[in-house]
Formats: sequence, C-alpha cells, structure tokens
Amino acid sequence: MTNDKGQMLIPGYNLRQGYFGERVLLLKFLQASYQELYPEQDFSHLRDTVADYLSRETPLWWVEVSHQRRGADVGADLHVEVAGGSPSVTSSGEPIGCLWLGNVIDQVGGTRHAHIFLVYVSPSHRRRGIGSALMAKAESWARQRGDRLISLQVFLSNQNALSLYEHQGYQPLSLFMHKSLE
Repeated sequence: MTNDKGQMLIPGYNLRQGYFGERVLLLKFLQASYQELYPEQDFSHLRDTVADYLSRETPLWWVEVSHQRRGADVGADLHVEVAGGSPSVTSSGEPIGCLWLGNVIDQVGGTRHAHIFLVYVSPSHRRRGIGSALMAKAESWARQRGDRLISLQVFLSNQNALSLYEHQGYQPLSLFMHKSLE
C-alpha cells in the first residue's frame, strides 16, 4: 500500500505501513497511551495483548516526521547533531504516531466490522490534525474492506480523545461498565 518512505499524511508528516516485526514499538505506543491516563499503573500485561492480536489481519501504520518538517520544526522527538562543525537536524528514528486496526463482531447483529485498537500521537505533535488524519485513514481502510461500521473504545476520562472522536462523528453506542470485587 505504501512504499518504504511512506505517503504524505498531512504536510510535514508521512504515514508508513507497519509490519508484524514491530511488536516492541507497538507495545511502547500502547503503554504510552495508557500511562497518560493512569501514570502509576504497570502496563506490562499489554505485551500479551500485542502477542494475541497483532497479525496480518490487524494492520498497523506509523506517523513519521517528514524530512521537510525536520528542518523547520525541532521538537521533543528530534535532536541536533554536530557533524564537521555544522549542526544538522535528524529524527530520533522513531514514529510520533500510531494507528492499529482490527476486527470485532457486532454482538447484536453478528457481523464483522472494523475496530480501532489504538490511535496515538506523541504529545509534542498533537493539535496539528494528525489524529483526524489517522481517523480518516481508519475509515478509508474499513470502507475498502466493505465494512459498514467502525468502532472504538475510549475512556470517559480521556477528554482529548472524546473530543476528537465526537468531532469525527462518532457517537456512543453502549457503555462498558465494571465493578470491583475486591
């Protein structure tokens, strides 16, 4: 779908297809996503989630800073190296955003549909349209497969994500509830 260099996501950012061997990087992004909401929690168990669900049927995309942006916008994810006396801007080598998709079964109708497992953008790159572009990519992938529905789960305390998803037209369908038995 994309070449090694990726395709333009929005100006300054490229989208690159991920691959099965990037489990460690996916785990890092999953843990970062949850640790923002629950900083004291240990999320080492997410290793099992990646092991159980990352497959060829659950595509992964990475957002990377484009070469043009690297020269103009040195953020927390970039650093400056001095080679031969003159500074040059290089990438930290890691993506700044992630989209992981998969499938779920509608328990009411029994049909398979697309599900967003993860949308994550590094804090220093937020509010630039990357999240909206990733949501559009997810919807495009689902439409290409013939899906008529796409779903996601979001924590009620994650107001930034709730705002993004509502702005994209997502509406609550059910409420996941829990009760501690301790």
